[in-house]
Amino acid sequence: MPKIEWRTLPTRFAAICSTERMNARISEEDLILPSTWRDTNPTAPDGLWFKDFGSFKLCGEGKYPKTFLLRGQLAKGKEL
Repeated sequence: MPKIEWRTLPTRFAAICSTERMNARISEEDLILPSTWRDTNPTAPDGLWFKDFGSFKLCGEGKYPKTFLLRGQLAKGKEL
């Protein structure tokens, strides 16, 4: 399984992070949660995946995170 790529995130993802956080009112504190998980150097399946952090889900495909979903929104793929 590939390691999740954090250093070369697609530009679109950075824009989504800012837009989603503002529109969804995801606090900076909530966005810190993935950093502890990221420090574990997680792997991801080749296809769709998501990691549930309670107040939001981080969704990706292969080694790249792609978007955030709010609590209650359904994610596709394998739960990490």
